[in-house]
Amino acid sequence: MCELYSKQDTLALRRKHIAPSCKVFFAADPIKIVRAQGQYMFDEKGEQYLDCINNVAHVGHCHPEVVKAAQKQMELLNTNSRFLHDNIVEYAKRLSATLPDRLSVCYFTNSGSEANDLALRLARQFRGHQDVITLDHAYHGHLSSLIEISPYKFQKGKDVKKEFVHVAPAPDTYRGKYREDHTDPASAYADEVKKIIDEAHNSGRKIAAFIAESMQSCGGQIIPPAGYFQKVAEYVHGAGGVFIADEVQVGFGRVGTHFWSFQMFGEDFVPDIVTMGKPMGNGHPVACVVTTKEIAEAFSSSGMEYFNTYGGNPVSSAVGLAILDVIENEDLQGNATRVGNYLTKLLNKQKAKHTLIGDIRGIGLFIGIDLVKDHQERTPATAEAQHIIYKMKEKRVLLSADGPYRNVLKIKPPMCFTEEDAQFMVDQLDEILTGLEEAVGAKTESVISENTPCRTKDPCDYIRPSWIIQDNLSVSKSLI
Repeated sequence: MCELYSKQDTLALRRKHIAPSCKVFFAADPIKIVRAQGQYMFDEKGEQYLDCINNVAHVGHCHPEVVKAAQKQMELLNTNSRFLHDNIVEYAKRLSATLPDRLSVCYFTNSGSEANDLALRLARQFRGHQDVITLDHAYHGHLSSLIEISPYKFQKGKDVKKEFVHVAPAPDTYRGKYREDHTDPASAYADEVKKIIDEAHNSGRKIAAFIAESMQSCGGQIIPPAGYFQKVAEYVHGAGGVFIADEVQVGFGRVGTHFWSFQMFGEDFVPDIVTMGKPMGNGHPVACVVTTKEIAEAFSSSGMEYFNTYGGNPVSSAVGLAILDVIENEDLQGNATRVGNYLTKLLNKQKAKHTLIGDIRGIGLFIGIDLVKDHQERTPATAEAQHIIYKMKEKRVLLSADGPYRNVLKIKPPMCFTEEDAQFMVDQLDEILTGLEEAVGAKTESVISENTPCRTKDPCDYIRPSWIIQDNLSVSKSLI
């Protein structure tokens, strides 16, 4: 492996020159990654790690078709989008084709944060309203405008909630205010949004937008109950606001059943603005806002030109087009369904076996494991979650923990993740949970029927993409 510095020197230089607020994964014992391919990453010693974290490397690390597209275009031209070029319009056309017809106007940016910031500008310009409704525990980006609407961030710091920001309960049916035993949690959670709107109007304020991830990621892998978004959109539109669907973490086929996560809630729900980023460039900085002609024209009427130096440049657009091709040609959306169903079935068996697992939730390759100290109170097992992710790292599996209590294990791997990878990951998790439960004296008898209803369909076979180097990168069958 080619390195400029030893691991210790890299750590020392990072402490000296990189801001202390810029954290690394596994801070107590960080990994130095020097290369990656497919769903695998390698450290400076050549040790292989199964990547279950990286929803950025969407079609797999260093996919040759993506690399080739970037290199080919970079050799030819890269410039800003004020010059006419075919790539940006072709990319906009291809993206629009994946969305409902009314979402047809694109603004290209470089990151999800830029996209969400621009979405707020569009929403506020549309009706001249200012206020934003966001969900508790939400995270929408690192810009000042987004920290203001991200309780995940501002509740942890010294910032106070701004008067134009309104926080609605996260539609969490496992740990939230209205749970799975409620007769209509969708309506109950949507009514909380309506209360906020009514209170804002009574105070003389006007709602510009409601913003939500189609599935909350940092909030703990939360999937809203069916019908929730439709009811919220009805209330928000009635207040003169727009609905912003943040697909930065969960778009581009990750849920398997649909290309965009918001689409799984029904054809009768169409957001007014959709933002996208992270997986859009497979590691290349590219993002986008897609909206309606009506909203775009209202933004243009302000007289202020929108210009982004690098947004939609020829190289970024070429990369984005290559990723759309790979998703289609390698049936990665189908793979997300097949492997996601298989993984969910394996995890539900673990839930039946281990008292620490309170809930398995997710769809496709977006899954959360909610760890609890007891099933009755659903007390978050925060320390145990941290212990598990470090132990998984020792077993060469990379996971992270998030959610309000940092007790939810997040699974959002590259989309080329296989059934063999799923089995390997679950086997390591099973071993760690067994040891942990034995160590704390937990009872390991079955607490929930192994026949717990699964939210996904039965799996199908999946063939590993041919571009992944088999002899060096495949997980040893002796470990599975």
